[in-house]
Amino acid sequence: MGKVIFNNSVSLDGFVAGPNDEVDEIFKWYWSGDVEVPFPGSEMVFKVSPASAALFDKTWPTIGASVLGRRMFDVSHAWGGKPPLGVHTFVVTHRPPQEWVKEESPFTFVTDGVVSAVQQAKQYAGAKDVVISSANIMQQALKAGLLDEIYMDLAPVLLGKGIRLFDRLTEPIELEPIHVIEGKGVTHLGFRVVR
Repeated sequence: MGKVIFNNSVSLDGFVAGPNDEVDEIFKWYWSGDVEVPFPGSEMVFKVSPASAALFDKTWPTIGASVLGRRMFDVSHAWGGKPPLGVHTFVVTHRPPQEWVKEESPFTFVTDGVVSAVQQAKQYAGAKDVVISSANIMQQALKAGLLDEIYMDLAPVLLGKGIRLFDRLTEPIELEPIHVIEGKGVTHLGFRVVR
């Protein structure tokens, strides 16, 4: 089986979104370079630096499923039915949206918690990795000992308030550096969770 990883853009002061879920400032780097990179599963095309494009080319094909929370699902309007990276997405929720509960849906709604969602996603992904994309779900997975690696796309902006990436951690967690890659308008950081 593959790894369970987290990846998201984050501001220098540790926010993944502003107070009203706005992400424009921390996602500017997606359009700050010269290399066009089609985002899998969508019609979006990013324009990033060669370093960021090389990182995408290396990592995106390794993702087999994703796990995220209902808030992200709702805020994104279910990505118009096309989940990020074009992979099957497991949504942790207390109340599944019935309009998406159908056999051909690219979403599976998991009502019995993060551990179950990650287990189902790992089974679905097989040898590929499972990516977690929302802060709250990542924090729960980290506390449960399910997270193998953390990747942050550090944007050079201070938001001052909003949704914190690491908001509910209660004890130190040791990390081992994997990489630091400088892109245009972003620094890509990778860490392995030490167990």
